[in-house]
Amino acid sequence: MSHDTRLPDDPAPFPPFGVNKREQVYDSPWCGLRRDEVVLPNGDPQEYHVFEISNAVAVVPITREGEFVLVGQYRYTHGATQWEVPAGRLEDGEAPQTGALRELREETGYAPDRMVELPGFYPTGGISAHYAHAYCALDCDLVGELQLEASEQLIVRTFPRTQVEGLLDAGRFADGFTALSIAYALRIVPELA
Repeated sequence: MSHDTRLPDDPAPFPPFGVNKREQVYDSPWCGLRRDEVVLPNGDPQEYHVFEISNAVAVVPITREGEFVLVGQYRYTHGATQWEVPAGRLEDGEAPQTGALRELREETGYAPDRMVELPGFYPTGGISAHYAHAYCALDCDLVGELQLEASEQLIVRTFPRTQVEGLLDAGRFADGFTALSIAYALRIVPELA
């Protein structure tokens, strides 16, 4: 049995749906909801509800000593506090790496010597074009205090790689940004792979 190591091509793109109309149902500085009437390939109309939210960043921080920096963060939406990588939305016009450095500094007090870009992803591709840029921040040092928003409740802790891998393997990272970003970092960052 031979193992072909070549990466397969992406699937050929389908033609986009036609759009009969778009209606803004809700809009705020935080998010929006749009109702689109699209035309399916067979000619039938169908409603799509599209959740609008600005793009985001997720950062896997690693200290000079090789420890992972995670935040224990309370999430109002589901009421749980869980271990996560620092993450957040990009500000208007902000470059992804600039946003990643800002979120890392605000949520952990750490700053890196260098950043490695990881593959990004669509966390809710079925309902939104929201895109997450991911990074691994290497050789991080604690440089200051947290700069949290009033709604952010979190603690910062460092973990050895073995514990982070154990949490990942056990399915204990319920946050998709965290699980996927850490998995990518462990697989493709030369210093970690």
